[in-house]
Amino acid sequence: MNLDYEPFRYAMIGFYNLKQDGLLNTKDLISIIDFTQTSTEKRFYTIDLAKKKVLFNTLVSHGRTTGGNKSSVFSNKSGSNASSLGFYLTAETYVGSKGYSMRLDGLDKGYNDQMRKRAVVMHNAKYVSDDWIKKYGRLGRSQGCPALPVEISKKVIDVIKDRTVIFAYYKDDGYLKSSKYLNLEKLMQKLESQHKALTSI
Repeated sequence: MNLDYEPFRYAMIGFYNLKQDGLLNTKDLISIIDFTQTSTEKRFYTIDLAKKKVLFNTLVSHGRTTGGNKSSVFSNKSGSNASSLGFYLTAETYVGSKGYSMRLDGLDKGYNDQMRKRAVVMHNAKYVSDDWIKKYGRLGRSQGCPALPVEISKKVIDVIKDRTVIFAYYKDDGYLKSSKYLNLEKLMQKLESQHKALTSI
């Protein structure tokens, strides 16, 4: 596994803010897409925080206009065919034109809150494979969806569906400084208030 500390640290701050806000289920799972890594790297990670165990580490696609092998351009606009940064909440599953898929809700206003409108979902794709990499030197690209390898997609979706968090990370200072879910001071205040409430019982 090649997950750097920085995306993991940001993901954890967001996870606990979301948990304090009551948005997550009880599974204590966090998934991270590290868009600083190339498409040929296994840059999708799902971690069971309770068991301190990496459940999945696999390939994941980015959008057509986000880049070639490297990611550099992100968007929240319909028709952009780009990936979106920030915290996604996993939602319901369905079977559609891409097979077994999972809807996603973007939680960061201005960065990914149009995901439902854009029909950005998690699904499988044949172009997310080692064979594709050998042939083209990179993964195929989606219309902004985080597509997974065919052989593992359903298993991943079934584990992370229904209100777990996915954090799509890139070194974008504007996003990292503005996301309310990355506000460490706010999180510490919430935890302190919670601690005081428990100790006063």
